[in-house]
Amino acid sequence: MNENSPLTSDEFQVFIERINTWFNEQLTNNPILASVEEDLDFAPAQHIWHARILGEEKESSMLNVTLKQRMLHYETYLMPGPEENHSDFWEYMLRKNRRLIGVTLCIGEEDSVFLVGAIPVSTVTEDELDRILGTCWMAIEECFKPGLRIGSVSYTHLRAHETREDRGGRGGG
Repeated sequence: MNENSPLTSDEFQVFIERINTWFNEQLTNNPILASVEEDLDFAPAQHIWHARILGEEKESSMLNVTLKQRMLHYETYLMPGPEENHSDFWEYMLRKNRRLIGVTLCIGEEDSVFLVGAIPVSTVTEDELDRILGTCWMAIEECFKPGLRIGSVSYTHLRAHETREDRGGRGGG
């Protein structure tokens, strides 16, 4: 396989099988991977998997992995854009983005925040797939709650109110 050339049909099938095998092993052995579905409505030159990963800070996220002719792309929706404190929110995300390795924060539709990344298809190995899954999981864990706290003050007040009620305290005011 030439790194600069698109995959042949046979090479493409080999990578699909490699990734399917890896996902099946992860479903058995990795507790953060809850499910994987292949998207059967894909274009001939790409193959898509939707992997649901479980977290502690964010209950679950859908990691979309797309095999294309030259690259393996991956992305996940992190959170909605800020309702409040816009400048503080985006400053936090930009500063966080600088420290992330292997994944990048970006703005999507309706100012939603996504984590995205891509690697050359020639580098797709089990170790690299492990790194992608771990990197995405860690970035979600590190960014989700702080982003919500900054971008949605009313969410923070609601959570504090619910916590007081859970502890048997006064829920009002």
